[in-house]
Amino acid sequence: MPGRNFMFIPGPTTIPRRIQNAINVEQEDMRAMDLPEFTKPLYEDMKKIFKTKTGRVFIFPASGTGGWESAVANTLSKGDKVLMSGFGHFSNLWIDLCQRWGLDVQALEVEWGKGVPVEEYAKILEADKNHEIKAVFATQNETATGVASDIAGVRKALDACNHPALLFVDGVSSVASIDFRMDEWGVDLCVSGSQKGFMLPTGLGIVCASEKALACREHSDLPKTFFDWNDQIKTNDLGFFPYTPPMNLLRGLRESLNMIEEEGLENVFARHNRMASAVRAAVEAWGMRPIADGPEWYSDTVTAVKVPEGFDGNEVVRHAYRYYNLALSISLAKIAGQAFRIGHLGDMNELMVLTPINGAEMAMKDLGYPIELGSGVAAAQEYLRNTKQDRLA
Repeated sequence: MPGRNFMFIPGPTTIPRRIQNAINVEQEDMRAMDLPEFTKPLYEDMKKIFKTKTGRVFIFPASGTGGWESAVANTLSKGDKVLMSGFGHFSNLWIDLCQRWGLDVQALEVEWGKGVPVEEYAKILEADKNHEIKAVFATQNETATGVASDIAGVRKALDACNHPALLFVDGVSSVASIDFRMDEWGVDLCVSGSQKGFMLPTGLGIVCASEKALACREHSDLPKTFFDWNDQIKTNDLGFFPYTPPMNLLRGLRESLNMIEEEGLENVFARHNRMASAVRAAVEAWGMRPIADGPEWYSDTVTAVKVPEGFDGNEVVRHAYRYYNLALSISLAKIAGQAFRIGHLGDMNELMVLTPINGAEMAMKDLGYPIELGSGVAAAQEYLRNTKQDRLA
């Protein structure tokens, strides 16, 4: 098919030309004497993205799942009790990961469309007088349902009963896109990946650990080799790695951080909110709604669009790909077929975000959806026009 493929899934995201150029360089010696001049500032600037002064960043050749294995294996022990909640495909994957590690998982089943049940967490933590719960897990952004959760609220629940449990956050599809505050919210472990807000290919599992979390590694008895923090610390402190690092991706990460700094992190968050709001305006104009059960749950990186009864949202995705060269995301597991997803994160501007709205509209019209062609595009256009800013000012 002539022309380009338009990809609007919640990761991998579009890679800007600047980052592609930064990645497309000759291979280099990962033990060169001047490498620390590159790696040490990279780690320090990564801390700015997590909004931490005291935390430590680890970068693994992996995905977000690898980052989670590292976070769990270096801080917890077999049989440790942890509090988790499942409200989508990916939050449930973290539950499965912890169960496979032999942790004692108390998993709360939450209605899909809502997020971390902060009030229920608070009751459970208050009742845990012997502090048997060693860690509390919270997915900040559930990409399966387009739901964002209140991480600050989870910290308040812990503090209200003076509970010492570690706070783990899945920030794979939120860090560098949605506001995240490691130090202010008292987060102990946050895991992210390169292929979403950082605008890179898949391949980097990124972990940020608090001082409290770092101290736990001395007592953790879970097996680890590749993901062992001790090996990382010994070599990272010198500016190197315990094994061959993906230098091309690290060069791309450097350019990603440059771009984020130039735009300003708070401006990045505001832009994501604006793009997401345009998509939600289109969804409303179609006479539909997001899977997210109300504005308090809306994600600024992905919208799961609930389709009318009798229609298959996954067929919209297949049709858009087959006829319009547009990649949207299917709905998964419990809501399979009940929705389709539009990713709107990473390198994104006004005309880019209109593309998946336009393509989804055509696909739905082809499939007999009761929508007016152009209605969603017009609603998004109107929102974007009314909220535009002078880029040259």
